Amino acid sequence: MIDKKWIGHELAATTMTLERGRLCAFARAIGETDPVYTDLAAAKDAGYADLPVPPSFLFGAELDAGTLDRMLDDLDIPIAKILHGEQSFTYHKALCAGETVIVKSRIADIFDKKNGALEFLVKTSEARNDNDELVAELRTVLVVRH
Repeated sequence: MIDKKWIGHELAATTMTLERGRLCAFARAIGETDPVYTDLAAAKDAGYADLPVPPSFLFGAELDAGTLDRMLDDLDIPIAKILHGEQSFTYHKALCAGETVIVKSRIADIFDKKNGALEFLVKTSEARNDNDELVAELRTVLVVRH
């Protein structure tokens, strides 16, 4: 069982500079067809300063930085035992290529179901831009199978 002492634990902040090529590649990989995500002229015509961050891109910031791996190590959870249960995003402001995003996360809840056969780890995150403005909130639920 995951020790509930971890509820409220803050993870190391993750900083990522948003690169145009990477945003474009991600948009293509998820099948995004709106040209604002891959064409600079279309993005500027739509009022963006540069290519905007595609939906769900921010989920990868902590993966790239190894934050999720460190959290699983700290909690002694083998990666082979986890399932990605849920992901949600609330966007407050657009992020665009050339900006830096800082993601700060914490473990918001730990609970179990089926008499402990499944444990749920809820992680909430805030993403802020260069001006320390809240641009997005993320919620991740990991399921640990026992």
